[in-house]
Amino acid sequence: MNPARDQDETNPVILWQICDGKRGHLSQSTGLIEALRRRVPLAVHQVAAAPMIPSLTSCLSGKTSWARGLPAPQVAVGAGHATHGALLAAGRAYRARTVVLMRPSLPLRWFDYCLVPAHDDPPARDNVIITAGALNPMQATRNHDPEHGLILVGGPSRHYRMDAQALLSRIGQVLARPSPRNWTLSNSPRTPEQVNRELTGFETAGVKVALWNSCGPGWLADTLARSRDVWVTEDSVSMIYEALTSGCRVALLPLPRKSTGRLHRAIDRLLEEGFVSAHNNRDVGVELPAPPRTLNEADRCAGLLLKKGLLSETPGLATCP
Repeated sequence: MNPARDQDETNPVILWQICDGKRGHLSQSTGLIEALRRRVPLAVHQVAAAPMIPSLTSCLSGKTSWARGLPAPQVAVGAGHATHGALLAAGRAYRARTVVLMRPSLPLRWFDYCLVPAHDDPPARDNVIITAGALNPMQATRNHDPEHGLILVGGPSRHYRMDAQALLSRIGQVLARPSPRNWTLSNSPRTPEQVNRELTGFETAGVKVALWNSCGPGWLADTLARSRDVWVTEDSVSMIYEALTSGCRVALLPLPRKSTGRLHRAIDRLLEEGFVSAHNNRDVGVELPAPPRTLNEADRCAGLLLKKGLLSETPGLATCP
């Protein structure tokens, strides 16, 4: 029997989406869940991650008082360290299949499936699926307008510093390119206020500035869907992968690196493989190259999970210590 095929709308798979309150983590788990939903009917319940101690107590006792009133899950999905305890508790209490979207801080064998980015150097294990970057809910379209471009600005982080003067100069050079003729320029919660003020100064008849706190749900997906060329500051790894998943041509605006680490190696790998281009003053009049292929990691991983038995009638095999 094929559970994925035999599932019907009257008997959906009950899935708990464990949430830690971080937008990036929610986007990752939502990407996978939506890809699964395109294959099988799901009844999704968002569950706030309980603190680690109550979660581990639930894991040991087999009782989840913090999720009282919810139907028992068949699958539990979470991204972020704070979701680990709740995932383990769902697996222990209900024998739900557990899916963690990262390299967990707890042993890999404690989870049924671990979706781990390649730059985290995951070991080869039956329950590990290696991904190209973080998953996201974007989908590729064929309606990209060659005359519309998008610039996405991040900010300082653990891995990058902000050189505002150099960045603003590069943005000006990009906007001076002969094509696209229409641009949208946006920022992120990490963008310094000084840079935000300078960004608004770029607004003209052909340049629209849309600051993140004025954009509604779905704005990024809609804007990526119509933009052929997307320029992203190098620190904004999630937005880079979202643009690639949307089928855009992507170029990077560099920021000074604080060190050399796994995140930087991931960016360098994208450059080497031709998925993204580097900003170059000499190439102002040259079109951005198309990536070698469209990344659709959420869809690929959903298919692999189903093949590996995510909806098997056999209970989840991972157990708490």
